[in-house]
Amino acid sequence: MPNPAIDRDRVHSLAEACSDDGEGFQSTASRLIKRQRKLSRFFEQNVGPMGPMAAQVGLYMLSVSLRIFEQIGGRLDKVNGADLNAATAKIQGVAESLLPGDDGFVARAKAVEWRAQPHLLDEILWALFEREDKNEGEVDLEPEKAALVYLMLWAAVEGLDANWRAPDDIA
Repeated sequence: MPNPAIDRDRVHSLAEACSDDGEGFQSTASRLIKRQRKLSRFFEQNVGPMGPMAAQVGLYMLSVSLRIFEQIGGRLDKVNGADLNAATAKIQGVAESLLPGDDGFVARAKAVEWRAQPHLLDEILWALFEREDKNEGEVDLEPEKAALVYLMLWAAVEGLDANWRAPDDIA
């Protein structure tokens, strides 16, 4: 049985709290990334070739996603290679119909009904494509790179959701 979706307002609030914490979030991010080493290596290997800015943005968003799962509670196990392969295969099945990273990308991505944790993925889309009020240090990625970073984060969220047992108070 799939996990229930985390509430959109809660996702946004928790993500903004990470952003508001600024440099204070770095130690939390490091701890979370170290705990999910298989996932972070997978991510680094696949986003790294897109350049340092895409890798930095992607790893930050991965750590925010991990933090949201942690703060919501429940039980989160480590993501393994089989989980990542399964998530990647699912996403590769629709990726061609989503790309390129043009003005219609966000709508096409949101139209995929079977996405795990759609509100978290919508928050990622908002941060990559729609956010207008940037905080100091935040950057915009080229739309094509942003789309590829989203696809990698989507795979990560699918893997995380497959290894998460939601707390009883989310239903």
